[in-house]
Amino acid sequence: MTPPVFDVAVAGAGPAGAWTAYRLARDGARVAIVDGSHPREKPCGGGVTARALELIANSHLFPGTARTVGEHALVVRAAIFEQDSSATTVPLPDHALAVVSRATFDRALLDAALNAGAELVPERVIDAGTNADGAWFRTARHRLTSAWIVGADGAAGLVRRRVWRPFRRDQISIATGYFAHGVSSPDIIVRFTEHPPGYAWSFPRTDHLAIGVCAQADAASAGALRQWTKRWIERTGLAKDATLAPYSWPIPSLSERDIADERASGPRWMLVGDAAGLVDPITREGIFFALQSADAAAAAIAAGGNAARRYDAALRRLVYPELARAARLKARFFEPRFLRLLLVALHRPSIAAIMADLVAGRQTYHGLRRRLLRTLELGLAWQLFVREHKVARVPALR
Repeated sequence: MTPPVFDVAVAGAGPAGAWTAYRLARDGARVAIVDGSHPREKPCGGGVTARALELIANSHLFPGTARTVGEHALVVRAAIFEQDSSATTVPLPDHALAVVSRATFDRALLDAALNAGAELVPERVIDAGTNADGAWFRTARHRLTSAWIVGADGAAGLVRRRVWRPFRRDQISIATGYFAHGVSSPDIIVRFTEHPPGYAWSFPRTDHLAIGVCAQADAASAGALRQWTKRWIERTGLAKDATLAPYSWPIPSLSERDIADERASGPRWMLVGDAAGLVDPITREGIFFALQSADAAAAAIAAGGNAARRYDAALRRLVYPELARAARLKARFFEPRFLRLLLVALHRPSIAAIMADLVAGRQTYHGLRRRLLRTLELGLAWQLFVREHKVARVPALR
């Protein structure tokens, strides 16, 4: 029997894959990262929350990667929330949200993995599988064998389809819009949309804006969403005289039942980040969960024994409860009446501070209702989370 060439082979060099590889290689594992496209600019806002940066800062990688990211990031000072003709500006504390080029951010994490000893195979995985002896990836030129494979190749990735099951259309959101080159801004804009339920955004980069809209894939087509974005740009003058480059990207957006039924590991395989569906169903933020799941996967493999079970237990303890709370709140969050009350509430400093902490990731959904009720805005909190939306039906929001 020929032993596996690698201890772990990771498909995908985005944050989840690069961080998994870094953590394992740093501890002495033989790791391959298989990806022919990274680093690249990803079609998204590019916001990296404070808690995601803190996770990096708490590793041996700090301060190198954090400094690299910081040098190329815009620190956002305010978030403007809009609905219909209403708008509220929420000041953000220092380093609550950094907007980065994903090419730069992903490059920094990938370089850290390579410097730790991981090997990059710059090719696309075209098949994957496991057997009694281990696991394998196949590219157009190579067949790589390993003790474990990790799928970090996104919502539409091949590894998930081979070892588990693809996401259904109703489990996916579509993020689509335009990079507006030649313009920028000191603030982010989030505009809530009613048809379909979701939100649009304008996030600044150093030399362009990332403008787009996100909604469930079964509620609208990418083409219709992009047309909505273009009309928004034209109506508001957000990107006057800019050169527009279109983009689209699938993002997992799971229901509470989906999360309960989800599986991210099995014999010789694990899924991390978007490939595991680990994205906030409301905000569609996934970088923190990508890094968190990578930590858990690497720790489970390094510990030996039944690593798949250990990884599953870590997700059910650390990640799934938070995503389930968000999924439970999501159905009511995008109701127009709730959003009107929310924009009114955001004029009050105590509520704006809570929203700023939500943006930074420092306020989780666990404890959100209790914190709202602890403010002196009892009447408003009652309207937001009790009278209007019968929070008795969602007891996990505590």
